[in-house]
This record gives sequence, C-alpha cells and structure tokens, in this order.
Amino acid sequence: MAVDDPNATTTRLLTLLNVSATKAGKRKRTFEEAMPAEKLNKKRAVQIAAPEDGHDESSPERAEKEESATQAQTEEEEGAPGGEDEEEAGSGTDPYEAHFGLQPTVLTESARDAVDRRAWTQQRAKLGKLGSVVEAVPEGAESSSAGSSRHHILEKLKAPLEKKQAKLPREIVELQNDLLNVLSSYRDLYITRTTLETQPSVREAVALHALNHITKKRRRVLKNNERISHATKAGNPPPEDVQDQGFTRPSVLILLPFRSFALRWISALTVHTPSPDYQIENNSRFQSEYGLPPGAIDKLATAEPGTYPRDHIEMFKGNVDDSFRLGVKMTRKSVKLFADFYGCDLIVASPLGLRMSIEKEKSADFLSSIEVLVVDQMDALTMQNWDHLQFILSHMNQLPKESHDVDFSRIKPWYLDGHSAYLRQSILLSAYETPETRALFNHSLKNVAGRIRTERRWPPIEVPEGIDQQFIQFDCSNPKDEPEKRFQYFTAQLLPAVLKSAVQSANTVIFIPSSFDFIRVHNHFRKNVGATFTVLSEYSTNQDISRARQAFFAGKKAFLLVSERFHFFRRYKIRGIRNLIFYGPPDHPQFYTEYLSYPFLDDGVDASDVTCRVLYSKYDWLRLERIAGTEVATELIKRGA
Repeated sequence: MAVDDPNATTTRLLTLLNVSATKAGKRKRTFEEAMPAEKLNKKRAVQIAAPEDGHDESSPERAEKEESATQAQTEEEEGAPGGEDEEEAGSGTDPYEAHFGLQPTVLTESARDAVDRRAWTQQRAKLGKLGSVVEAVPEGAESSSAGSSRHHILEKLKAPLEKKQAKLPREIVELQNDLLNVLSSYRDLYITRTTLETQPSVREAVALHALNHITKKRRRVLKNNERISHATKAGNPPPEDVQDQGFTRPSVLILLPFRSFALRWISALTVHTPSPDYQIENNSRFQSEYGLPPGAIDKLATAEPGTYPRDHIEMFKGNVDDSFRLGVKMTRKSVKLFADFYGCDLIVASPLGLRMSIEKEKSADFLSSIEVLVVDQMDALTMQNWDHLQFILSHMNQLPKESHDVDFSRIKPWYLDGHSAYLRQSILLSAYETPETRALFNHSLKNVAGRIRTERRWPPIEVPEGIDQQFIQFDCSNPKDEPEKRFQYFTAQLLPAVLKSAVQSANTVIFIPSSFDFIRVHNHFRKNVGATFTVLSEYSTNQDISRARQAFFAGKKAFLLVSERFHFFRRYKIRGIRNLIFYGPPDHPQFYTEYLSYPFLDDGVDASDVTCRVLYSKYDWLRLERIAGTEVATELIKRGA
C-alpha cells in the first residue's frame, strides 16, 4: 500500500537518509566520494625486490585494483541466473524495462488517482486457454487487451520449458504459453478457477515468470555495476541513469498455506534451473524440513483409491505445517535455499510464518521492494486466518524503517516517491471465488497497468436424484447487516419450524460455513434450544469427533452442528443423516454433494427420506452459483428482487 500523503513520504524518506548518514561505518560510499583515508596503523608489506618494470604502485592505486578485482570476482560468482543472453536488457520492447524502468509510462498521476478512487474501465475478452476474462484499466488510461502481449523469456530460461513442453499435451502447452503472455504485461492476474489437472502447469509457468523477472533485474544491476566501474577507472563521472534497485533486494514473494506447497513451488522453480548448469544449495536440509519426517507414512498418499476425495489428498498430503518462511537467492550457477531475507531474491512463506517474523523483528522492511506477489491456494487460505494475509499485504511496499546499507543513488525514483505499490504485479490463484478473495482483488491491489480476472459459467453440481432441496432466501439490503439478518431468520423462523416437526427435529445436521456464525449458533443451541445436540469443529479432538459421530448415529443427539472448516481439514463421513440444513451455501461446492450423499451410507435409505434446506441471501451469489449453476442461481437471486 503506497503512502498517499506526499509530505509524509518526503519526511520519512529524509529521516531514512539522515539515519543512513549517521551509520558511517555501514553506509556504502556514493560514487562521488573519494577513497577513504589510509589507516595510520595499517600494516605495510615490506617489498624485497622492485617490480620488473621499475614502477612501484602507490597504496591507493593498489587498493583500488584489489577492490575492483574483489568486486569482479563477487559479481562473477553471484552473477545473474541464466547467464549471458543475446537480448539487450535495456531494450525498449522488453516488458520488464517498460514497466519497472526509470520512468514507467503507466505511472501517471491521473492513473494513480483513478486507482485510489477505484475508478476502472472494464471490458470482457477471451484470452486463449485462460478463457473469458474481465480486463480493467484505470479510468482515462489507454485500453488495450492483454491478448496482444508476448512474453520475453530469456532464451536460457526458456530452453528447459520448451524441452518439457515437447512431452506435454497441446492444451497444456497452449495454457502455459497464454499464461506467460498475459503475465508479461505485468498486469494483476486473478485466476478464479484452478483445477487439479492444471495446477502443476500453472505453477511452472508462474515460477518461470518470477525467475525471468529476477534474472532481468539482477542483470540490469550487474550491467550498471560494470558501467560504473569502467567510468571510475577512466576517471570519468559515473553514469546518471543507474537507478536500478529498490530499498531491499527481495523482489518476489510467494504466499502459500502449507510447507508441502513450498516443496512443490521450489520444485517448479528448479525445473527451469536444471543440473549441471545449476546447483541447488541446501537442498537436503530443505527436503528434510519441508517434507515428512524420516519413516513417516502419509496416510492420504497411501490410502486406497476412493478412501478420500482427490482434492483433499492433493491439499493435505505431505507436510501441512502452516508456519514457515524461506529465502531463495538466485545466482548465475546456483539456487541457494535458506538465504537471509535481505540477501535473497525470492521469499516463499505462509502468511502466518511471515507475520510472526515481522512481529518478532518489529520490521517488514524486506517487503518494501516486492515487485511480483504470488498468492497460491487462496481457497485454502480462507480456511485459515484470513487476517494474516491482510496483515502481510498492509505491510508491503512501505518505506523501510532503516536503510539496510542501501546505495540511495541506485534506487529507482518511483520507490523514493512511495509509488512502488502502483507497479507491483499480483498473481492470485484459487480453486474458486469467495467474497474475501474478490474483496482483496478489488480493494487491495493498485497496479496502474491494469488487472485481469477470469470468469466462467458454472453448471449445476451433481447430487443424488430425488432429494427434496429447498433454497430459502431471506431479505437483506446491506452486506454489513447480513450476519445479523441471517441469524434472526434462522432462529425466529427456520429453526422453530424444524423443531415442531417430529421427523425433521431428529437426525439433523446443520452445516455452517462461517466460523463466527458457527460460534453464534452453537451458543444459541446451548442457551435457548431444548433439543439434544453435539458439535464438530476444527478444534475438536479425535476423541471429541469419535464421541460426537457415535452419539449422532445412535440417535442420542438429535442435532449435529458442523463447521465448514472441520470438513475441510478432516473430511469425515457422517452416518445417520436424514435432514440437512445449510446455514449458508458452502464455499466448496463439493461439500454440498458429499453431505447429500452421506445419508445413503446407511442401508435402506430412500431419497424421499432425505430433506435439504439451504438458507441464502443475494450476497451468497458466488457460493450459490457453484451449487445451483449460473442460470439457476440467477433465478434464485431474482426471486427476492
């Protein structure tokens, strides 16, 4: 989030410069500064024989040569991933230079103002295998389709991808190429429907885009280092157009829900850096810390086919620790894992792990210069604490608290102006949309280059035939009042009618998507409802789960309250169900199908014995569309209009 007040930006920047100036021992010399005075107590080497040419170099000259040699050796070792390439890094046609150069053409005052006012000009288009999309640019900006963009992947980085694509189906190859073309426009991209079949291919394409971005940035820095060195040796003033950096080195951030996904993303990244051209440093430690412990058996991966739903296996197989952070440094011949945050190019982390690091260090300076943000598995992140993700986004692209030995003469001017958030590209990947993910896309992203959101028409989800399904709408005109209106309708109308029925007041599951609503309904049952009930939530222990399932199946408890997060994390099959009440449509459409199939786990159950009621409002459109289908959901919403 950029700093909107220019005076505040100037004040903070001057403070940062003053603080940097006081750290003389750490601050890097600017190019105009003379060589430091020679130490009085410096040890001198005694020269026994004169040089062959009879000329003895002075100490400053020798020191300058030694410093140049050391710098050259360091740059040769670090280099830029991908090695040399025939493409000129400063080419005007290069999307990287056009978007992140010294004077990006899209970074105008009118565009920033339109973004701050959330004034966008939208159009619908079709982008190859990405399908139908909604493209938006700031009001007043030139509108052009991202379909005309062509990726500029460096040849050495592109070669491993092309080699692998030769073995892939044509549809996957076209999807990756279309995705790379869109990403090269540096617009924000929100893919609202990633499938299990396409996720690995999408991951590899996005990883290549991130690697290409890092490579071009490092090459520009090294090229300018060389220009400055040549100018210094020739006694000329340094070039003026060497602003090529941010406040800190990390430029790409990838946010993920579990360690197992970090393993997959690093694997996708290293697909483009194969051996022997590249070495993966600390890989053994990475596999140990981000994989399963030695001897551990993954019950999901080894289960009989059909035991667990496929999406559940893909989400939870492997290490599901949700607190981690990893720095990755890219060099000319290696990928270094576990690099220090301020010395790395890419950060892979969970929102929780990164937040704990920020709160511990009381600083988020390493997020000040992020240029590409990737948030994967957003549907899973909504099942965790969404506040962690919002916390991270609120700390990105801020002016840092400390200088971190940065050379201010090399910082791009739009960083100093506090405008970096207006250029950051955000890539959001999710299996489905929720109000939280759509709100984040609409309100938290400020890219003046524009934004792209995929869209699709949903077919009705398959459910067992013959079940009586009732979709019950309640009136609500303000989204802020929606939780209260829903609770009032449920407790005043729907629940009393259920309790009056001898059939529907037993063997009834109440499925509640929101954790806050779950707590509220649980308290209402505990204080105001005389019927017997039990609960299953994400905090239930294995013993609690066993007791609750057995009591409900045996008929000892008439109602079973289930939170969506419980089903997301545990995916237990519930027996004994005859009546289903959805307090709201579930986020995950497959959960609806699964619960309507559970009554038939018991013998002798007919479809006419099962009832299903779904409580909804017009603000449940995204969830309702995935269950009833786009066309039917439209009619259901119009019903109360």
